[in-house]
Amino acid sequence: MSFWPTLDHWSVAIPLDTPHHRLDVLADTGFVALRDLPYEIPESEFIGLEYMDWKSGGDTNFAPLASADGELDCRGFWDKGKTDKDALWTSNAEIAPTIRRYVDDVGANFGRVRVIKLEPQDRETAMRSIHRDDNNRFNPDDEGWVVRSWIELTDNPDSYMLLMDNGPDGLPDPSTEVRVPLHRGARFVVDTQRLWHVVVHNGDAPRYALITSFESSPALDSWMQREQRQPAGV
Repeated sequence: MSFWPTLDHWSVAIPLDTPHHRLDVLADTGFVALRDLPYEIPESEFIGLEYMDWKSGGDTNFAPLASADGELDCRGFWDKGKTDKDALWTSNAEIAPTIRRYVDDVGANFGRVRVIKLEPQDRETAMRSIHRDDNNRFNPDDEGWVVRSWIELTDNPDSYMLLMDNGPDGLPDPSTEVRVPLHRGARFVVDTQRLWHVVVHNGDAPRYALITSFESSPALDSWMQREQRQPAGV
């Protein structure tokens, strides 16, 4: 029998209903596809970073570009007594000026900024790592809900981000499955504390992507509205 999470899965205990400010654009499905990045980020800005052996969603390594205290640290901000916001750039950011400028230009408060290196994994393997994120630990109730954005840095058209909303039991609801394609330049924003997610990487080489935590705010909303992918024919 293929793996499926049970009520004992650690994600089930992560809060879903809180007073935090959320964005209307994410209310329906929990994710928004943005227009593809109109330029390529130089390979030197992500291949040459200092990576750490940190496992999340499969066989992964992460290169922190912004962290809780500016150190090369993949741990959650709560380990430093902080919410995943108000991050400081690390030494990795010095060799990734295009990435740093992209994050700064969003104009929203950001937390962890990391490049993920994910080794190939099929769907059955990936499902063993499906989870929700604990993005809002220590986040004051009167501030914005933390969500995450992605940019695909390598071209993996046969791979996809698998998203599922919650069923009545708090576990992933297969009827809500969405597959977000991961070609180079693909961009999307996901409420990863709400949605179960994992990447199915059907490739023969590592996949690289930029992941950034952003606080839900008018600045993030305006940026997403500008960058949102328009339906065909619009």
